[in-house]
Amino acid sequence: MRRHYPAGLTTQQGGALTMMIMALFFGGLLTLAIKIGPAYLDDFTIQEALESLDGTDGLSQMGPAQVRSLINKRLSVNNVDGFDPKNISVEKNGELVVIKVDYEVRNNIFRNVDTVVHFQHEYEFQGQ
Repeated sequence: MRRHYPAGLTTQQGGALTMMIMALFFGGLLTLAIKIGPAYLDDFTIQEALESLDGTDGLSQMGPAQVRSLINKRLSVNNVDGFDPKNISVEKNGELVVIKVDYEVRNNIFRNVDTVVHFQHEYEFQGQ
């Protein structure tokens, strides 16, 4: 007796090699997401901390070291550990405060293969 299969099912052949290649590909993508994802989450937290400075009383009267200290306190509350406050530059022009953040995060994937993710942000705040 002859079996009738839906159209196209008799020509589909999936082998162990195809499944192994797919598993390696998706495993590699998952590894990248696990290694790089926390850097993007920390950057999002840094952006929120900097944006929350808008409306801080006396920001235009603070010196650059005080602004860096304020940002560093907010980042430590949000558990951002790998960020160096030296990557923050604070410039004042009268009532205008310009904060620039420029840093990169390096992660080891395996052996001598690393990833480098570069972040750069600039914020301008009016003094109050």
